[in-house]
Amino acid sequence: MDFAFVLNFILQLGKAIIALFIIVDPFGNIPIFVGLTENVPDIQRKKIYNTAIIVGVILLLVFAFTGQGILTLFGVSFPSFYIAGGILLLIVSIRILITGSMHENYDSVESLGAVPIAIPLLVGPGAITTTILDLQIYDITITVLAVVSVLALTWIILRHINQIYKLLGKTGSLVIARVMALLIAAIAVQYILTGVTHFGNLATVAHFIVL
Repeated sequence: MDFAFVLNFILQLGKAIIALFIIVDPFGNIPIFVGLTENVPDIQRKKIYNTAIIVGVILLLVFAFTGQGILTLFGVSFPSFYIAGGILLLIVSIRILITGSMHENYDSVESLGAVPIAIPLLVGPGAITTTILDLQIYDITITVLAVVSVLALTWIILRHINQIYKLLGKTGSLVIARVMALLIAAIAVQYILTGVTHFGNLATVAHFIVL
């Protein structure tokens, strides 16, 4: 196999994993996870986290395989989705910077694995948008591997969440969340610029055709 192809594949996969991991942000959400499960027995807590990861993987893979069809069904172009997705991620990043989290507080402890831990805490609008866009930027193989890798890393973090929380503390988790928010904002701006550039190129071509 061509070395350049393998290297390019690894680089693209790395970029996809990093981008999705930043959006999912398991470290920044640690205080929320701890708060939601603080009165739950250890054995039950592990089951909740396992359920969250399984549901999260299924949801993201469903959007990865059906996202293009959904956009086509509604007649939405990918440059338009780039811009809309970029704006959405920008709003998410601003909210995290201001409040320290992009999620509301939840009081119910029923079905915590699926709701709210899997969705919307792990698989929110940002993660869904990023997964659909990854499919267009890369391919289905890289997108699926990125989803599985990120959720596997998240599962490891959740399995050791108490030790990590003791190490980071609430303040450390909030700092990480805000740093991640800055990176999300940068990714959002890039998505918007990509979409705008596409429409700009179309406008230039149309101008020359008219002339």
